[in-house]
Amino acid sequence: MTGLASAIRTLAVTAATGLLAVTGAAVAPAPPASAAPEPKAPPEFVSLASVDRTIVQEMRYTTAHNFVGEPIDGYRQPLCILTRPAAEALHRAQLRLLARGYTLKVYDCYRPQRAVDHFVRWAKDLADERMKKEFYPDVDKSRLFADGYIAEKSGHSRGSTVDLTIVRLPALPTRAYVPGEKLVECYAPQEERFPDNSVDMGTGYDCFDTLSHTDDPRIQGAQRANRQLLKGVLAEQGFVNLPEEWWHFTFKPEPFPSTFFDFPVARRSVAGH
Repeated sequence: MTGLASAIRTLAVTAATGLLAVTGAAVAPAPPASAAPEPKAPPEFVSLASVDRTIVQEMRYTTAHNFVGEPIDGYRQPLCILTRPAAEALHRAQLRLLARGYTLKVYDCYRPQRAVDHFVRWAKDLADERMKKEFYPDVDKSRLFADGYIAEKSGHSRGSTVDLTIVRLPALPTRAYVPGEKLVECYAPQEERFPDNSVDMGTGYDCFDTLSHTDDPRIQGAQRANRQLLKGVLAEQGFVNLPEEWWHFTFKPEPFPSTFFDFPVARRSVAGH
């Protein structure tokens, strides 16, 4: 009986550990099906906060306050991720602005390809115009691709492009957007459009309008001076402005000029870098 009890105990232990003794051999069962692990950023990427904690971050695509009207795929946390050279260049620009009583504020940095795909799906859905009044009041949604406002690839996905503005110090907080609230055209006077602690750039961020062109001749006075301040400070550090968007800058030379990444915007993507 002692031998039988021992065999029973052995079988119980074997079953509990997920193994089955068959003709004297232990065979492990197939592991449970699980999703593939999320890709992580290459070591050349960092969180901007690890390089400069003074730059304000207002990451719009983690919220519903954007031209789509909902949080965008791939933005897990409100975090600016960039290639290290771009982040270090922003830090140098920030030092220049801090000395003049200003700070940089970023709206978007690295953008995963899945977010760009979300934009493309939205642009093809011509019935969804919930944010038109603010972000593209004078543009027919059917022309977003033809007019260059939406594309299937974005320089942001290469990790060295950033959307940003300037804020006068002390940086006052901005209120949260309330989904469904009344929208105002992005080119309305600053005191009328959605509140932003940015200096007056003539339009809000992500304004799909020719008034967003950096050197549009209709933008004059303090608004033009503010755009030129942003452009000039960043150009000194190697950033090139996209002429159609006063907020859009790419650091040159790009470490990844032809690679479009798709790791999520999350702390774990750059953990340990």
